[in-house]
Amino acid sequence: MRETPSYLMTDPEEVKRLIRGNPWATFVSHTSNGLIASHYPVLLDENAEGITILSHLGRPDEKLHELGEHEMLVIIQGPHDYVSASWYEPGDLVATWNHVTAHLYGIPEILSEEENYQVLSRLTDHFEQHYPGGRSLAEYEAGTRRAAKGTVGLRMRITRFDARAKLSQNKTPEITERITAEFDERNPGLAAEMRRVRK
Repeated sequence: MRETPSYLMTDPEEVKRLIRGNPWATFVSHTSNGLIASHYPVLLDENAEGITILSHLGRPDEKLHELGEHEMLVIIQGPHDYVSASWYEPGDLVATWNHVTAHLYGIPEILSEEENYQVLSRLTDHFEQHYPGGRSLAEYEAGTRRAAKGTVGLRMRITRFDARAKLSQNKTPEITERITAEFDERNPGLAAEMRRVRK
């Protein structure tokens, strides 16, 4: 990502917050056959030191990614949207895109079959808890364990990250407030991030 010091997110706790709120991730590997990308949900391992994510890949993605053999990039994309130049002062015509994004790097550890099932159970429980009558893999463990064999679990300790919150910090307070107000209806999550970064 472009190096702009005022947009840098260096606090690991802010990166964790971004992951928690935006768990749909892009996994990218530079393999012996070229670049490979896949998309899967992630959870933070809240008991680990630093930033550690848990996830799984569907077979045969683990072979395509050469999982565990090299560093992997995981991209977390938070709220984002186009910023129209019409929201600026007359004469300022360079539109842009506001976003909150993190690039996470590490070498994935492949989980055992049992660890994978536990991670899949945690993922399911994490997302199902928000739905009335949410379900659990434990309701039919024999069947869900069979289905889990089609996946490979992973734990990835993040050894470095590159994160940005580009949220109109280069504009005057009046213009930033105008942009934020525009997003209040069209993209409330982005408006909230813009207010957060100004605090």
